[in-house]
Amino acid sequence: MEKVFILGIESSCDETSAAVICNEMVLSNVIAGQELVHRFYGGVVPELASRAHQQKIIPVVEEALRQANITKNELHAVAFTRGPGLMGALLVGVSFAKSFAMGLDIPLIDVNHMHGHILAHFLQPSAQHPAEFKEVPSYPFLCLTVSGGHTQIVKVSSPFEHEYLGQTIDDAAGEAFDKTAKILGLPYPGGPLVDKHAKAGNPNRFKFPIPHSEGLNFSFSGLKTAILYFVRDEKVKDAEFVEKIWMIFVLLFRRPLWRFS
Repeated sequence: MEKVFILGIESSCDETSAAVICNEMVLSNVIAGQELVHRFYGGVVPELASRAHQQKIIPVVEEALRQANITKNELHAVAFTRGPGLMGALLVGVSFAKSFAMGLDIPLIDVNHMHGHILAHFLQPSAQHPAEFKEVPSYPFLCLTVSGGHTQIVKVSSPFEHEYLGQTIDDAAGEAFDKTAKILGLPYPGGPLVDKHAKAGNPNRFKFPIPHSEGLNFSFSGLKTAILYFVRDEKVKDAEFVEKIWMIFVLLFRRPLWRFS
């Protein structure tokens, strides 16, 4: 089989990423995060995200090519995330990908962000690590995509046939996690901390409403609002309610709160 090298560029939110694949093999995957850029604000600031992408995209692409042990002239195509995502952040990736492909006179491939999530199931680790090879799904299959901006149930009949059976009608699941973390005063990114600490919690300690929506759709805005009102009401009873809750986690994990990561 002829080897086809493709450079993939992702800049839809707060991570500048570049990967090189050879057919279905992942030869490199380099990610530059922006945690320090957004931590002070408690969430992603779109303008700051786009500026950080501008600073990092060239070194990230260079490192991806270096780790893949190929030169830019060996590439057969450049793929990039066209959307959905933050407009300014996407613009950086799109502009770089277009210029890079034009300079090399190779094809440019635009990729839907969510399709990328789904079809990533078919990627394999490098041939240097055959023990890590994984089974891939057969068509058709159902896929649940859950992220900070999207929550969807998708029927995947082929690489280009995707039917959306259900999705969030308001907030995504990841956004509900992140906003809850902010309400509780957790450092950014707080969503993973909520998930981590919930595993050590008592699921019967507090009661929250279960959102209902039509068909296979989701709704998380009501749950997020319920948490906001719950914390507000509990702090009226005890101004140190949140601090006391998190002190339990300090004792459980033996780590100071400001060092949770």
